[in-house]
Amino acid sequence: MDGTNTEQKRLTRAAAPASAVPTVGVVVARTGRLARLGDPLAYAMDVLGPKLRGRLRLVARDSRSGAGGARQAVRELVEVEGARIVLTLAGTEVLPAVAGACEEAGVPCLSSAFPWQVYYYGGRRRRWTYHFCWGLDDIAETFADLWEASGGTERTVGCLWNDGPQGSWSRRDTHGFLPAARARGHRLVDPAGYREPAAALDGHVTAFREAGVDVVTSAATGADLGVFRREATARGLRPRLITCSRWLAYPPAPGTPAGQAPQANVATLVYWTPGHPYRSSLDGTTPAELAEGYERATGDQWLQPLGLAYALFEVAAHALATATDPTVPESVAAALGATRLETIAGLLDWTSGPEPHIATVRLAGGQWQRGRTHPYELVVVDSRRVEGLRADGELLPLGATDQMSTGG
Repeated sequence: MDGTNTEQKRLTRAAAPASAVPTVGVVVARTGRLARLGDPLAYAMDVLGPKLRGRLRLVARDSRSGAGGARQAVRELVEVEGARIVLTLAGTEVLPAVAGACEEAGVPCLSSAFPWQVYYYGGRRRRWTYHFCWGLDDIAETFADLWEASGGTERTVGCLWNDGPQGSWSRRDTHGFLPAARARGHRLVDPAGYREPAAALDGHVTAFREAGVDVVTSAATGADLGVFRREATARGLRPRLITCSRWLAYPPAPGTPAGQAPQANVATLVYWTPGHPYRSSLDGTTPAELAEGYERATGDQWLQPLGLAYALFEVAAHALATATDPTVPESVAAALGATRLETIAGLLDWTSGPEPHIATVRLAGGQWQRGRTHPYELVVVDSRRVEGLRADGELLPLGATDQMSTGG
């Protein structure tokens, strides 16, 4: 970054409206395909806005679920609203675009819900941007725990991976899923990546049958996983377990009939639930209270990103409160890098992360099982990697569709 551009950006920030309290900018999807995943961040902002009034000013802009909208949102938050820090959550295209725009603007950014290796190694080196999440290796370790707990002696796992960023990062020989799974003794069968949305996945079904696969792992969308499950059933491929991350970390879309939900008895990663043993550093809210409030206010089932969304504001408030001068970007960035904070999403520690600017989140193993309150509920079936978290159900065979979960 040359001196002229730096000075221009400094003058642009100075021209933004002054405020007696620091402004926190939020890039959140309110329109487009990611709008539903933007709901937790929007809800956390609505809840915390009144509580933080007088300490912080919260302002949001819509990413419109795309990279261009995300970059425009950052420009408006920085140049028009005078944001001292920008927050965002998830989105394969959106999150990198927000981080890149903040790097260009010289404004601290905090993000989450994106495997940290993809964030850290997938772009330029970071000066202004900070992140907290689990890693691709953490997903592999958690899934391997479930593969090995599902019974059987076969260690061959079929990989239903696309030809986009999710599949490309999963199959890398370094920094990710593949080496961690292999280190556990599993052989991965990875046919050519498919293009989303998938019209047919018969090639994967054939490859898995020929390899004797009875465990499948994926990062597919719900729609694509549904295509695979229907074709596998029609062709006589009946895996004992499917593990799936990404969209399958979320419940079925509202109104989906239980019998048609691709989540049915699919195992997934668990990073936050109402049962996690944490409290907010801002107001003492527990995960159970946050999830209950979300369901009461929205009428929708709670989503895992809700805890991460709340924690974004906790860390931002902490950094701005502990910065030597919250009006100076370098001071806010230094405060972020020195943060070690107990949050509603657990301990977030940037002082001992795997790489600079990274804090990690622990994972448990879960499974979507028939529920009592909702058609399908996420049941924690393996909590060994999260201290204080209780498992509230047993891992069921993939075909056990008539059992009710005991968890919530």
